Amino acid sequence: MPNITLPDGSVRQYDAATSGAEIAASIGKSLARDAVAVRVDGELVDLTRAIDADAVVEIVTRDSDDGLELLRHDAAHVLAEAVKELWPDTQVTIGPAIENGFYYDFARKTPFTDEDLDVIEARMKEIVDRDEPISREIWDRGEAVDFFRSIGEAYKAEIIEGIPSDEALTLYRQGEFVDLCRGPHLPSTGKLGKAFKLTRVSGAYWRGDSRNEMLQRVYGTAWSNEKQLRKYLQLLEEAEKRDHRRLGRVMDLFHFQEEAPGAVFWHAKGWALFLTLVDYMRQRQNEAGYMEVNTPELMDRTLWEKSGHWETFGENMFITETEDGRKYAIKPMNCPGHVQIFKQGITSYRDLPCRIAEFGKVHRYEPSGALHGMLRVRAFTQDDAHIFCTPEQITAETIAVCDLILSIYSDFGFDDVRIKYADRPDVRVGDDDVWDQSEAALKEALDASGLDYTHNPGEGAFYGPKLEFVLRDAIGRDWQCGTLQVDLNLPGRLNATYIGKDGNKHTPVLLHRAMFGSLERFIAILIEHHAGHLPLWLAPTQISVLTITSDADDYAKIVAGEFRNAGFRTETDLRNEKISYKVREHSVQKVPVLLAVGQREIDDQTVAIRRLGSKKQRVLPLSEALAELSDEVRSRGQSRQDSRSQH
Repeated sequence: MPNITLPDGSVRQYDAATSGAEIAASIGKSLARDAVAVRVDGELVDLTRAIDADAVVEIVTRDSDDGLELLRHDAAHVLAEAVKELWPDTQVTIGPAIENGFYYDFARKTPFTDEDLDVIEARMKEIVDRDEPISREIWDRGEAVDFFRSIGEAYKAEIIEGIPSDEALTLYRQGEFVDLCRGPHLPSTGKLGKAFKLTRVSGAYWRGDSRNEMLQRVYGTAWSNEKQLRKYLQLLEEAEKRDHRRLGRVMDLFHFQEEAPGAVFWHAKGWALFLTLVDYMRQRQNEAGYMEVNTPELMDRTLWEKSGHWETFGENMFITETEDGRKYAIKPMNCPGHVQIFKQGITSYRDLPCRIAEFGKVHRYEPSGALHGMLRVRAFTQDDAHIFCTPEQITAETIAVCDLILSIYSDFGFDDVRIKYADRPDVRVGDDDVWDQSEAALKEALDASGLDYTHNPGEGAFYGPKLEFVLRDAIGRDWQCGTLQVDLNLPGRLNATYIGKDGNKHTPVLLHRAMFGSLERFIAILIEHHAGHLPLWLAPTQISVLTITSDADDYAKIVAGEFRNAGFRTETDLRNEKISYKVREHSVQKVPVLLAVGQREIDDQTVAIRRLGSKKQRVLPLSEALAELSDEVRSRGQSRQDSRSQH
């Protein structure tokens, strides 16, 4: 007679073993309809799993976070069942739920086409209509391996052989389809509903290793209802319009090519945007007391061994060996180099905090299948800085960094910023007592700042806990950019010291800090946030001077010269084309200000100003237009005034 304690504290007694489905039905029809799983004493299990002892039980519904992840996981299994029915010779591998959807990897010689996706999706809906019961089975390991090999599923057999022998082996059956899975799953395929859609196909190496076979990965999205699905698909359409790769081509900013995977070829306009960000950040850092340095991109492996990178980050590093047998790594991070600069000479506690900054080019190996424009690259530039300080200075420096980061984001149009506190990961350097000190220090500083934050367990850096700054863009997507990390490990590993008040040597605290994070990635986010319509002060081309007739060519050159002399990135368009054609073309290229000049403008020494996205135009004297637009560019940093009050 199990006693079931519900989330509201009430207790229900049952005469015999029961299940989540029966408990939900006894509470109400609507709960039974929406239930997809049950949490028993904190463990998420199938609705049909027997509960035969006293337990704390929570019914998980389809619109909860757990429920939505479960729906997506089941969508992956229904996808695999559909593919096996349509193409029985295809091998299935793995199919997890991911953010906003799911995927499944298949081994198949013939590539999937867009038409295939439509066919698969239709079969998935048939499987939902069949409402096949989904049942959990525990199998003997050897029998499971033999079973999957007998039906030609070599990948599944390989997965089973790698599962620890003391772990229960569970398979789930739905109709004729049997798949290896820990679960839990829905009671039946009908519970999935039809709020899903297959979105694309890509390549993926088996187990993420480029030495293994290339598989075909089918992606999809799944939601708890049709309204949510429609909203997400609309978001995808808007995201496609804003895609920085497409806009980068239209605006002539950059390109990628196969000879340098994961590295950006910056065009003149794109490089102008890049340098604008560097100049802006350089000014803000100078104001905040940072010293800019530059460190080598290639350093001996012994330094990376001492720092801990070789052991914990080695698989992501590019390595080279010279004829004399020395091994070098192209730097994936700037911190060891900054420690070397700090160590030159004797540093007193009076010299702290010491803030060292660098726009450092770093290289990290990313699998080719993970590369995604400038959002996921192998070569990028960090606006990296390291603050060497005493333990007593951690709180003040943390607050100052948080203020600076939030102020900077506001200048770029990001006012919705979330902060996450991430503590020790499984793979890390240093003793637990050192981590206890680091985590306590960072949390104390964060609490003192008065800023709201959430906990992101286990996602700290391998050398220390960190704060993650997550931007929400114009269409509601989240991007993790800036970080601040407290490190009590690296300075000691690399023998960094300062002379304290007592005259003895002490190991400094190291605060790792990045604000843009990767400049390449931040530029991609900026382009997509603004849909290419960057603010005037940021735009790669700020002013285009367009002639209405060829008689205005000389005046257009004078106007352009005035704006160039004032520091504007300015182009002229003197082609023998209609002004409406020129306006359309430069608008497509996202030039924020168009100045049209013809005979009237020559006579009056004026310009006709048209803003990107507006059909209206204003006519101003050239001197007034120059002064107004110059003021607009100079005012870009007004939002930094008392920025903390906005957050």
